[in-house]
Formats: sequence, C-alpha cells, structure tokens
Amino acid sequence: MELTHRWLDRCFTRLAETPDKYGYTQNLFPIVQGSTFKDLRTASAEYIASKQAPGNAIGGLSVGEPEEELYRFTELCCNILPTDKPRYLMGVGTPWNILEAISLGVDMFDCVMPTRNGRNGMLFTANGVINIKNKKWADDFSPIDDAFPCQTSNYYSRAYLRHLFVAKELLAGQLASLHNLAFYLWLVGQARDHILQGDFDSWKRQMIPRLKTRL
Repeated sequence: MELTHRWLDRCFTRLAETPDKYGYTQNLFPIVQGSTFKDLRTASAEYIASKQAPGNAIGGLSVGEPEEELYRFTELCCNILPTDKPRYLMGVGTPWNILEAISLGVDMFDCVMPTRNGRNGMLFTANGVINIKNKKWADDFSPIDDAFPCQTSNYYSRAYLRHLFVAKELLAGQLASLHNLAFYLWLVGQARDHILQGDFDSWKRQMIPRLKTRL
C-alpha cells in the first residue's frame, strides 16, 4: 500500500509538469488499495482523499473475494472518499454487483465482463442470465431481449444466435457483445432514472433477484 502511495506522489508530480494533451484537461484518479484489510483500506482511502483529485478510484477488489467482502470494502472506501467527486470502482462487474455498488455510492465502473462473457455465450438480460449455447434455445425464435431498445437484441432470435455459436461463426461473439453492452447501458440508465425518482432502493431489491436468475 505504501509503495503504491509513493508511486501516486510521483504520478502527481509528473502530471503537474506535463502540459495538457489534445486540447483537453488531463485528470488523474488516485486508486485506493489495501486488499481486504480494514486498517490498510482505511489508511489508503484517507490518503487518497487527502490528494483532492478530481475523482477517485477503488482498486484491488473483484479479484476473487466473496461478494460480501466486495461490498463491505466498497462501502468502507465510499464512506471516506469525497461525496462531491466521482468514485470509480475498477473492474466491476456483474449487473447485480453494479446495482449494489451504486447503492453504496459508486459512480463509475469498467469491466470486460459484457464482452468477454458475451464471446463465451453468456448473455445478460432484463430477466436473467442465458447460456445461449444450451440446447434449450435451439428452437426459441423470440428476440434475444425485447425489454429495452437495441437493434441487435430486438432483431436477432435466440435460436439464430445459438446457431452462430454452434457453427463457430465470429458473428456470434460480436452480436452477443453488442447485446450485453446495450443491456448494461440500459441498466445503468434505469438506475439513474430511479435515483432521480427517489425509489432506487426498492427498484434495486426487485431487480437483483431477476438479474441473477439462470434462465
């Protein structure tokens, strides 16, 4: 942890000495570390908060620890990091991970899951998770998902997408990735709407069991 803090100080020094690029302000988000050790996480979050950066990141989570630990240490960090600056949870995650983390105070995410899992036949939908390679979808000519507007999700059938995977067509991974990305974008848009409406917590409690259902 102390090593990463020393790296961070060097980064801030370098950033201050470097002119902005391409006509845009360059921002540096320091990263909270500390693994699943409460004392180290607390010390790191306090150090990161003291740097008064334009935004802050939470790293070293979603690397195999139980979900309960992910949420516990995300909440710990969010309780220390400034509330008026973006909080970015790195490498997260499943749709339900994202909704839980939003409820804890996270604003930003990145993850390979929509495209990586899509390329392997896992589809995230508004009603649950689909392994499109399973034979049960061979004769299902309903859309991949018609719960939200997406040309790919609404036009192509589950049976056709399964056929592409079985035939080892490269288009299979492309369509599955496009669908998953569209679904994630729709989901966080819904989250924002419900935050503004003031009913995010009740909506989240209804959505998470649906999203985790294996179809």
